[in-house]
Amino acid sequence: MAPMASMAHQAPLTHSVAFLARRAATALAAVLVLGAAAAPAAYAGSPSMAPKKLPDGLYGSKDPQYDGVWRQSLALLAQDTVGVRPAASAVNWLAGQQCADGSFTAFRAEPGKPCDAKTLRDTNPTAAAVQALAALGGHGDTVKKAVGWLKSVQNEDGGWSSMAGSASDANSTSVVIGALAAAGEKPQSVTSKKGGRTPFDGLLTFQLGCAAKGDERGAFAFQLKGAAPNADATAAAATGARGKGFVVEPAGKGADTPVKPLSCKDGDKEGKGDKKAGADDPAQAAEAGDGYLVAQLDKNGQHLLSAMPGAEKQPDVGNTADAVVALAAGAHGTAAAKPLKWLEKNSADWAKQSGPAAYAQLVLVAHATGTDPRSFGGTDLVAALNATGPEPAATAKKDTEDADDAKDGGGLGVVGVIGIGLAIGAGIGFLLSSRKKSRL
Repeated sequence: MAPMASMAHQAPLTHSVAFLARRAATALAAVLVLGAAAAPAAYAGSPSMAPKKLPDGLYGSKDPQYDGVWRQSLALLAQDTVGVRPAASAVNWLAGQQCADGSFTAFRAEPGKPCDAKTLRDTNPTAAAVQALAALGGHGDTVKKAVGWLKSVQNEDGGWSSMAGSASDANSTSVVIGALAAAGEKPQSVTSKKGGRTPFDGLLTFQLGCAAKGDERGAFAFQLKGAAPNADATAAAATGARGKGFVVEPAGKGADTPVKPLSCKDGDKEGKGDKKAGADDPAQAAEAGDGYLVAQLDKNGQHLLSAMPGAEKQPDVGNTADAVVALAAGAHGTAAAKPLKWLEKNSADWAKQSGPAAYAQLVLVAHATGTDPRSFGGTDLVAALNATGPEPAATAKKDTEDADDAKDGGGLGVVGVIGIGLAIGAGIGFLLSSRKKSRL
């Protein structure tokens, strides 16, 4: 899934999807702290940093400055999940974005130039790259170095922030848990140097329990400060608490476990009991998170709402997709079916506008729910995703004719400016929603 709790922090995709707003929030935070004159050039609105020509192998046709590694990672991971072998140029581009210390940033226009103190290393693209490269295989050293860097910036509470040294947040902690699991690590065994806390210890601190209002119980906050329920953070955490990453294997035909919302003890109806729900049990915490998500989905017509300013009553497609994956991770077939149906009917325009990471997120939704990604509400998601990047090296099944419009979907279109002129992309509610302290 930013050092400022009041700013937005969510990707497609992720999981989902979504990343541009995190980069903008991080960059703006750096400016506020250091002053515009001291801000790294890449985030000070310098036009020289925007690539004149997109690199070979990169997915999408739009500026990758804030989401290049993220969208590439999700695209490669989604293709691998459905049996598509990506082009070597696409995989090599991603691996080549790594800094010498193992970290990744949002995008390096000059990967041959060493990362320095001004390079804004970020746990989110690092964790996304780990999940993609671990799945593809053949990049063991790259994955090992990235995991080593992630471990080195673990916070004392056991969690992670987007930027090292900042307060932990639920989204970053969740995506790192997914990376650790994908790399063959046991997240519960990765402990902080001070305090010896695990990633699950850190993640569960963000959950609202019996001391919260009745309709907020079980939700996760993005960060502790403010502790407002956040639907995207809840979806990410409900998946992460189960030790899962972007790829969630389908539970199997007929699997349908009832959702169990947080139930406070009798006599504690006033919310005066424990502040945390299942604080020592990640599985119980995930169930409570799922209960909150189902309540919100039911309330809003089987979709979650955008947290973008002025758009609070508009559907958030990416956030809804994250929620479906979270429910599928808990084998909640019936609970996932309704929002899945909503996505099949309503996600096509969003994906076309948003680009490769959005298509990838929907492919991963289809995979988690056992749905055919080549016939998702009338859209061949695999063909559409393939059309946004270099021609795959091989496919497990011949795709239908590529949609021409998909070639124009390159990450996130520019629709606005934050603070110092940072661009926020079109169709990225999933990017922004998790970073707002919204009460979805």
